[in-house]
Amino acid sequence: MSSILLEARNVYEDFEVETDILFFKVGDHDLVIFHGRNYNIKKRMSAQQLNRLLKSSNFYQVYSGCYVNLSRISSIEDDCIFFGEKGLYAKNIRVPKRKQESIRHLLKDLRS
Repeated sequence: MSSILLEARNVYEDFEVETDILFFKVGDHDLVIFHGRNYNIKKRMSAQQLNRLLKSSNFYQVYSGCYVNLSRISSIEDDCIFFGEKGLYAKNIRVPKRKQESIRHLLKDLRS
């Protein structure tokens, strides 16, 4: 039983940005708010860490300071990007129409 507890991972302290995070927002003073499936985590990052994250090909800027994880997008409908199953409690984010086509093109390349 104790070995099971040792293998459990605390998402708030030890999360993988590329696999756990749906989208993130960059705030003032290098504060980044990571949005996961059922949590939000605020974390300060060094300028070097932040630059590495912003240059990652996994993330796409949808508007100033907001980046979505392309590999976690399930659909784009009604001016929103959905992550996971659509429904009442689905995580989503509004996206300008001009960005939607770019994201669709990137997703097509990513998934082929």
